[in-house]
Amino acid sequence: MKAVVINEFGGPDVLETASIEEPTPGAHEVKIKIHVTGLNPNESYKINGSKDGGKGLDFPYVPGYDAAGLIEELGPEVSELKVGDRVFLAGLTAKRNTGTYAEKVVADADRVHRLPDNCSMMDGAALGIPAFTAYASLFQRAKIRAGEYILIHGASGAVGSLAIQMAKAIGAIVIGTSSTEKGREQILELGADYAMNHLTYENKYELTEYTEGNGPDVVIEMLANVNLEIDTQVIAEYGRIVVVGSRASIEITPRNLMGNEAYITAVNVSHMTKEARNEAFHGIVSFLENEILKPLIGKKFTLDEPVEAHKELMEKPGNGRTVFAIIEE
Repeated sequence: MKAVVINEFGGPDVLETASIEEPTPGAHEVKIKIHVTGLNPNESYKINGSKDGGKGLDFPYVPGYDAAGLIEELGPEVSELKVGDRVFLAGLTAKRNTGTYAEKVVADADRVHRLPDNCSMMDGAALGIPAFTAYASLFQRAKIRAGEYILIHGASGAVGSLAIQMAKAIGAIVIGTSSTEKGREQILELGADYAMNHLTYENKYELTEYTEGNGPDVVIEMLANVNLEIDTQVIAEYGRIVVVGSRASIEITPRNLMGNEAYITAVNVSHMTKEARNEAFHGIVSFLENEILKPLIGKKFTLDEPVEAHKELMEKPGNGRTVFAIIEE
């Protein structure tokens, strides 16, 4: 089968397309024929060897955690799924996941979920890490409430675009940021109340106007090494800042938090408990089935374009989920 592999650690240029043997499912595993694969920035940490120092990784290695497709084969102990089921895979915490940058993947059956009938394969590939991250950030960390002001950095990206829709569904007032006019238009189309350029010292007073002078009750922070200090300056009294992503260290002023008793927390879906995952799954599926959630799809690539796909993912402004379209619907 065709797959994208790495044979050494490095940047996007180490990704190459190759022919490899198909994986075989074990007792509690399933094989999925992939239609669409969703790409994640955190997969770059596996690719460049920075995650766990590259330990436990054998070459050639197939990256990828998220995908949607059809069940092709079941392990002998799997009874909850059947061959032909339309499913999405959220494989970040799977004990076995042979990699979704491929035509087929084998993974633990308990990380494979039926895709609601009203969702396309493209929708399913956009779930996984972004959907679980958005849900956990809003409901399990920030514990948002109706009527609160929610600032979502990078709101046109894979996580942010889902977070907008989830927050609006429960009655929050949403402000999203994007560095491009197209991104800000998409933020408003997704249902946000306000869209603005990325938060800076120059435009932070615009945010104050949107929040009736109080600042946001919740900040969903996608790039903490850039924004966290200014987040601490604008957060409302008793506010919550949830760190979703960061690519470097940063120095902040703790007294900004002390003055209004705000706090900083973080989310990492690889550390979710079984109970938290189950809650998030049911919440996400309910949003989908009730047509509250519609994933935003960005650029589409084929398995023959892995370098271009990862450069788009890591270097371009957020514009929905970057995907490998393997089988067109």
